[in-house]
Amino acid sequence: MTAAVRGGHELPVYPSYYPHEIEVWTVAPDAAERLLQQSKIHAYLGNDLHLSGSAPDLITAVESLGSLVIVRINPQSSYAKENTTACAVAHAVARKLSSNNPDVILHPYPITPLHGDYLYHVDLAEAAKRRLLSDTPVEPTTGNLKVKAAGAAAERLLHAEKATQESDWDVEIKETSLAELTDSAMTVINGWLVPPVARSGWYQAYLALRDAIDVGTRESVEVDLQRIQSGDFNDPVDHINLERAVVTALVNDCRQVVVGYTLKREYFNSEFSAGIENIAFDSLTGLNAAIFLRTVKLKDFPWNGWLRVGIDARPASAWNPITGFSDKFGRLLWSAVADPALLPSPYDQAWMANRITEVQTSPSR
Repeated sequence: MTAAVRGGHELPVYPSYYPHEIEVWTVAPDAAERLLQQSKIHAYLGNDLHLSGSAPDLITAVESLGSLVIVRINPQSSYAKENTTACAVAHAVARKLSSNNPDVILHPYPITPLHGDYLYHVDLAEAAKRRLLSDTPVEPTTGNLKVKAAGAAAERLLHAEKATQESDWDVEIKETSLAELTDSAMTVINGWLVPPVARSGWYQAYLALRDAIDVGTRESVEVDLQRIQSGDFNDPVDHINLERAVVTALVNDCRQVVVGYTLKREYFNSEFSAGIENIAFDSLTGLNAAIFLRTVKLKDFPWNGWLRVGIDARPASAWNPITGFSDKFGRLLWSAVADPALLPSPYDQAWMANRITEVQTSPSR
C-alpha cells in the first residue's frame, strides 16, 4: 500500500503540454489589435491586421509566405510576339515593382526560400535573378505600358494613373496567395493532404504557371509530373532532376512569370505574463498550422491553460473528417481537435511524427 498522492493540477490540465482548452473566434481585422493589446486573444491569424503604429513590445509578429507576384503579358499585345521582348517587359516591370513597393521581394523564380525544396533550386533561382538585373531596360519604358492590376493589393504596386482595367492592356500584375493556388488542387481527407506534393514549391509553380505554357511544353511537363507522382524514377537524384526539369520548362516562357513574393505577418501577444511563448509556425501557412497549437505555451501556466485565438475568416465548410474542415477556420479547428500520427513539417515539404516514434530495429543475428 502507498500513501495518498495529491496532484498539483486539475485533471484536464495534466499531463498534456499544449493548451487543454482552445477557443477560436472570428475577429474583424480592425478589432484584432485592441483585443491583442487587452490580452483578450492570444494570437490573430490573418494578414489584414494593420497596426495603428509601430508594434508595441507586447505584440510580436511571425512571417510566412504571403503570395506570389505574377506578371502576365497580354497575348494580343505586340510585346507577346517574341519571347525575348516579353522577358524584357516582365523584367522591367519586376524592377519597377520592387522599387515602388518594399513589400514585394524581388525573386524571379516560382520557388521561394520559404519552400522546403528551395535548396534543390537555389542555383536556378540565383541565375534567374542575375538575368533580370542584367537585362537592358525595355523600350518603350514601363511608364508607357498599359498595366492591368488584378486585386486590391496588386493595384497598390503601381501608381494609379498607370493602371487600366480595359481589354486594351499590355501587362497584368496579380498577387496569387498560397491558399488560392493549392485549394483548387488539394483535398483534405481525415487530416491528410492529397496530393502529398501540394506543399512542394515545384508543384505550386506548376499550378501557378501551367496555363501559360504552349501545348508541346505542357505535354512534356505532364509526363514528368506523372513520373514524379507515380514514383517512376531511379533514385533521389533522379527525382530532384525531374522536379527541376518541370520548373525549368515552366519558366522558359516569359509571357507569364513569377517576379517576386510577399510575406504574411501574423501577430501574437507576448506580454509577460498574460501572453504566449514557445511559438512554432509553418513557413507556408503561418500560425494556421497544427504545430502552433501543439507547441504554444501560455506564460501564466507551467502547463497548458486556456488559449484564445482570433481568425479573419468565418466557418464555410462542413465539420467532418471526410473532405471537411477545408476552409481557413475549419483547418484551424481540425488542428485543435484531431490527433493524427503525422503532421506537416513546419519548415519542409515532408511530414513529422506526432503520435508515433521512428524506431530502427537491429537486424537479427
